[in-house]
Amino acid sequence: MNNKYISLALILLVTFVASGIGGFVTSSFKEPWYSQIVLPTFNPPSWVFGPVWTLLYIFMSVAAWIAWKKISDKKILQIYFVHLFFNSIWSVIFFGFHQIFIALIDLGIILIFIIWLMKIYYQVSKISFLLMTPYLLWSSYALILNTTIFYLN
Repeated sequence: MNNKYISLALILLVTFVASGIGGFVTSSFKEPWYSQIVLPTFNPPSWVFGPVWTLLYIFMSVAAWIAWKKISDKKILQIYFVHLFFNSIWSVIFFGFHQIFIALIDLGIILIFIIWLMKIYYQVSKISFLLMTPYLLWSSYALILNTTIFYLN
């Protein structure tokens, strides 16, 4: 296997380990709390989140890898991994600690990181930029969803 593919595998591994933390907390602490709060009518069914996030994590990993590979600037990976930290703790804050407002703040931070990464990617690789677009859209939807849940509860 070529070194460039090892680096992709490592980025994917770190990304999915981070998502695994969120997934573990979600599955451990979601219920009965989540079933007892008021959810908006546009809240998707729970089964949607797994496939959507799996695809988004693959896209964001590949986007980071392509951009990093093009310019070999470790700053891209540093920003990506710090962003990943905020992404993974959202589930801890929301489902683990049941802190809807703090999760909302975290989501705002995530969106700032997404936009920052997309700005960098646009200059480096249009493919990386485009791979982040679904993540930006989903996270924007999540912001609306999280805000609505906060106001309803």
